[in-house]
Amino acid sequence: MNCFYKSVSQTRSVYTNCALLKETPRNLKGKKHSSQLWLTRQIRDPYVEKAKQENYRCRSAFKLLQINEKFKILSPGLTVIDCGAAPGSWTQVATNLTNAHAKNQGPIGEVYAIDKLPFYPVEGATVLGNMDFTIAKTQETLHQLLQGNKADVILSDMAPNASGIREIDHDNIVLLAYAALKFALQTTKVHGTLVIKIWDGGKSQQFEENLLKFYDNVKVVKPDATRDESSEKFFLAREFKGLKTS
Repeated sequence: MNCFYKSVSQTRSVYTNCALLKETPRNLKGKKHSSQLWLTRQIRDPYVEKAKQENYRCRSAFKLLQINEKFKILSPGLTVIDCGAAPGSWTQVATNLTNAHAKNQGPIGEVYAIDKLPFYPVEGATVLGNMDFTIAKTQETLHQLLQGNKADVILSDMAPNASGIREIDHDNIVLLAYAALKFALQTTKVHGTLVIKIWDGGKSQQFEENLLKFYDNVKVVKPDATRDESSEKFFLAREFKGLKTS
């Protein structure tokens, strides 16, 4: 278990090297201005380099690590479903922290990763690629894998392809958020947890109010690994109340 906490604590020591900040890509010629900005941002981002060093598939792993460091939502033995999981960095974190790969002593968790896109397997996780978690057939497959059990934690770092028009992008990610919420209501244990990404906009408050109908505790979280210029934030909803059945 010590390696879990070592991995999390290392995120506190992310540093920004002066040389890294001054470095610029050498292959910008002929690229669009937006591509040049993206490449420059990537090469100057300490989390991009740290993800390579720690074998995470992308920098977003540190967002989940930082959320967990503060709120302790993942631990050995838990069952986790990662919605919209590709390329799999959150799945990697969840697998490590729940001991789903059974590399450490103690309880062994289960991690299920679902995405419309195919993506490479993650050791210790059950990967459902080319599958939409909102479709009944996918949910039936998942329930069969769960053998009648439910998840402790639902994760969603999903985002639509950005159009560049703030209102449209906000509306689209809110639609994804509601899809993830609906899935979570059907798939989570009582007292379970939901982590879900959203971009700032006019519908955020209503979404938060809807979360509070089903969860006792809802917080807005913005990890340090979120870029300063990003409008993204995460809703952390805990203590699922369960659905009333008549």
